[in-house]
Amino acid sequence: MALDGRIDYTGEGLAEADLAPTPLQQIAAWVEAAVVRHAQHGDVPEPMALSVATVDATGQPDVRTVLMRMLEPRGLGFLTNLQSAKGDQIRTDARVAASLVWPSMFRAVRLQGVAVPVEREAVAAYFRSRPWSSRISAWASAQSRPASSREDLERQHEEYAARFPDHGGLDDVPVPDFWGGYWVEPHRVEFWAGRPSRLHDRLVLTRTREGDLSDASAWTLTRLQP
Repeated sequence: MALDGRIDYTGEGLAEADLAPTPLQQIAAWVEAAVVRHAQHGDVPEPMALSVATVDATGQPDVRTVLMRMLEPRGLGFLTNLQSAKGDQIRTDARVAASLVWPSMFRAVRLQGVAVPVEREAVAAYFRSRPWSSRISAWASAQSRPASSREDLERQHEEYAARFPDHGGLDDVPVPDFWGGYWVEPHRVEFWAGRPSRLHDRLVLTRTREGDLSDASAWTLTRLQP
């Protein structure tokens, strides 16, 4: 099957002079632009979709898409079942890679770093903010484990819904012990911006001293060829 969907990228690019003072500010600016773009044009359906790559015990890479729920100086945060495949793999090897990609804007952020558990207080606060049905689903799904059938999964959801009925309260559904999250704390951040004729901009910030995403002095800038 021929796959020839070639187009010429018409992005704005990213010059060194236009790069925000810190990696955090640049990531935040692009995320906000993606959110605004979706609101105006509807072509960025999940502006905070974050692909997270891990490796399993055999060294086999594994990647999946989660939703970025936190963006702070220390890194990008997401929530998950800690007993999922990604949770098992991170406990064995905390090294991760991640990316935010907005094809319609010809932009991407690529990160390399380590995964660090999110504090339980932050996990509980976010869990309580989720819709009731989503909180029930966290209990009902043994994430990444085999499912006997779709019907069995829905039955489990119904059983937990009966166990934790919706009274409109934040604590109607307790936070499962197996539910938590991870910070992706990067030591390398690449800002990719598509340009015509495949002469894309690739600006890479590498952490060369102690400091987080809000510390400009901790990062060294390099331009890579496309």
